[in-house]
Amino acid sequence: MLAAAASVSVLAQESQLHAAARKGDIETIRVLLGKGAGIDARDANGATPLLVATHHNQVDAARVFIQAGADVNAKDGIHDSPYLYAGARGHDEILKMTLAHGADLKSTNRYGGTALIPAAERGLVDTVRMLINAGVDVNHVNKLQWTALLEAVILGNGGPRHTEIARLLVAAKADVNIADGDGVTPLQHARRRGFKAIEDILVRAGAR
Repeated sequence: MLAAAASVSVLAQESQLHAAARKGDIETIRVLLGKGAGIDARDANGATPLLVATHHNQVDAARVFIQAGADVNAKDGIHDSPYLYAGARGHDEILKMTLAHGADLKSTNRYGGTALIPAAERGLVDTVRMLINAGVDVNHVNKLQWTALLEAVILGNGGPRHTEIARLLVAAKADVNIADGDGVTPLQHARRRGFKAIEDILVRAGAR
């Protein structure tokens, strides 16, 4: 009975830890961690407290977890990790911390993509720059047979942010001639969509 009671107590603490992470309640987080609550405990979705804090962009809470040794690469049931989610959503302060604490740059999401690919798709210029500077492979191909450059063109709007991302990727030696699964190149996609500024960047880089 004592063991069962202790187990219930631990589960209650871990539930409270996830709730505190969601709200960014750093004082409660510190108290619970001090009492031995599992720093990488999983909720019903497989998310750790750090991932929950990242979902809600709770920067201070994320900092407490990371400084206490939370796993920045721990994935939930849909293969998101604090590092991957922060990169995909442009939560740059948390992303910066994950990069400084062992982020696996080769880790991939449920689509087989690195953090750079969704960041490029969503027009997150500062995030893309940070991930490129960290050394993420700019030519990684996901399960859709798309690179970050292809996603920026195919799923972007051709505006200033996606144009700047195309420029950043090209400057980082992205292969401008890697085609999608149907053999369509970034240049061909840009022309089809009338993205003249991106087209010019690609042509200058030797795109075909």
